[in-house]
Amino acid sequence: MPPLSNSGRAWLQIHFCVLLWGFTAILGKLITLESAPLVLWRMGLVATALLLWPRAWRAMRELSAGLLWSYIAIGCVVALHWLTFYGAIKLANASVAATCIATVPIFLALIEPRLTNRRFRWWELALGLLAVPGIALLVGGTPDHMNMGILVGISSAAFAALFAALNKRLIMQAGALAVTTIEMSSGAIFLVLLYVVLMLTGVSEVTGVFDAEQSLLPTLSDSMWLLILAFGCTLLPFALSLMALRHLSAYASALAVNLEPVYAIILAIILLGEQAELEPRFYLGATLIIGVILVYPRLLAQRPGASSRSNP
Repeated sequence: MPPLSNSGRAWLQIHFCVLLWGFTAILGKLITLESAPLVLWRMGLVATALLLWPRAWRAMRELSAGLLWSYIAIGCVVALHWLTFYGAIKLANASVAATCIATVPIFLALIEPRLTNRRFRWWELALGLLAVPGIALLVGGTPDHMNMGILVGISSAAFAALFAALNKRLIMQAGALAVTTIEMSSGAIFLVLLYVVLMLTGVSEVTGVFDAEQSLLPTLSDSMWLLILAFGCTLLPFALSLMALRHLSAYASALAVNLEPVYAIILAIILLGEQAELEPRFYLGATLIIGVILVYPRLLAQRPGASSRSNP
């Protein structure tokens, strides 16, 4: 068997990450904390583990001040993405939140060309817009009280598209270890500052995100799930995905990541029984949205210069 090319290895890495990420929505539902403390613990645990590793400090010292601040800013965007993602889970459920993330290509088709200085591809936007009927079915197939969760979930997709494109723009200038350390640390600090601002302004509750009356300390069962979430579903796949981005466009990798809802929905049915909360229209909409994933690789392969397009 011939050795894998860089792009082939990158696709395997991305799909392994997707398999691990498929569990994040389920864990978000199992953990009883609101999304703000949940994400704070998730990013804080990963950041602490990395900051205890001397190699991570050496990797960060090699970065320029400008690049360091760029990754700090991206870390805040990552925190906002996870904050809204878990907020959507709390406001709706795991299946809804995971399916909303499949709208990332719509945002990336507009954002990535501007941030990575590559040519705009109209057909990427057209392909992403094929998800719109699926979104309409998604909304129609969920109870009314979950509509806010859908809105928050789509905003999470926008944040995901933004940090994916920004990481793609800068990923060749730093190693995955340094980037992961900086982004996890800055995201955790950003959430601490957000807590302070909310407390000082007298905000006691933001539904699904923040509750001043809830303890920041996890229960014993929450602690177990948080450890799995932080190290098995965050640290490992986050670093691998950054390595894969060196050989894939952010758009192509995002479409692979859209397989995450498939795993999340199946797991939610098996483990959480969420099919009782949703109508058949929801699953039809989810199928249409996820179908974009199956179309894109074939369409990309049929276009001239496809191999070069996977690494703009």
